[in-house]
Amino acid sequence: MEPLIPLLLAYDRFVLTTHVNPDGDALGSELALASWLTARGKEVAIINCSDTPAVYRFLDPDGTTVRKYDPQVHDAMLASADVIILVDANHPERTRQMQGSFTRSPALKICIDHHLDPGQFANHYFIDPDATSTGELLYRLLDCEHDRNLPEGCARALYCAIMTDTGSFRFPRTDPAVHRIVAHLLEAGADPVAIYNEVYNRWTTGRIRLLGETLSSLTLTGNDRIASVAITRAMLEQTGTTEEDTDNFTSYPMSIRGVEVGIVFVEVPDGTKMSFRSHGSIPVNLLAREFGGNGHKNASGARVTGARIQELLPKVLAAAEKYLDHKPASQS
Repeated sequence: MEPLIPLLLAYDRFVLTTHVNPDGDALGSELALASWLTARGKEVAIINCSDTPAVYRFLDPDGTTVRKYDPQVHDAMLASADVIILVDANHPERTRQMQGSFTRSPALKICIDHHLDPGQFANHYFIDPDATSTGELLYRLLDCEHDRNLPEGCARALYCAIMTDTGSFRFPRTDPAVHRIVAHLLEAGADPVAIYNEVYNRWTTGRIRLLGETLSSLTLTGNDRIASVAITRAMLEQTGTTEEDTDNFTSYPMSIRGVEVGIVFVEVPDGTKMSFRSHGSIPVNLLAREFGGNGHKNASGARVTGARIQELLPKVLAAAEKYLDHKPASQS
């Protein structure tokens, strides 16, 4: 990890970006890194292909730090940047409509992430799939532990990143080291109550109704070891909600006793998005790869263009059953 700091200090103009539909880890990591770079006199722009979801706008309250990609405005910035850093993603296609300008830019490209199987596009990779989050990885990369003057905004952003990607500190890999990191972030001014409330306790009436419709679609397969729910475009329209309102819905199928794999299907304008979760040794990242996706062993996703839920659902559920009794290669 040591080469990152001199690498960052050697350049002046930075563009930070992340994956489509950014979550708390992606946005928190971008904003924390931007804060660190700006404090060192660097020129920094955060440009994302998606709008910032409403629940995370408190991280950028005036809406001026994180910008939505506009090719007429931002292609020149991408082309003239010294460095482009992709955080919380390791494939440039996850930047969607930005991908062309991203890959064509002569800028030095850095990838900072905690997911498996990176694409071959960057000059430098700082990847640790054992990290709970990109936020945790950035904390270590930037040596925040020894920065006793960590700005409050940076601490808040990193806390949000780590909190959301650890499921509020209940997912695997949440170890004593993570709690020591969080203790320092609290000392630096991160407010755990306020941050949790912003992310999880600001639901709209429409989102509550969408959750009810979603739970009514619950299906159990694989001898009740697989739980899935399906969210159609009609459900989103009827409740006045959007794809971003389905964030964290994966926790509900996984909360059923005996369920080992949870799947959320969401009908999006160009196809179907799927979120996979699992317990124990069941590798849903391998399931996701069957449908063009990827991720962690117990938390992955995929998006299939041109496929509707009803045609995709039986294929995915059948494929999921193959992994219920999966054993690592060394044990087979």
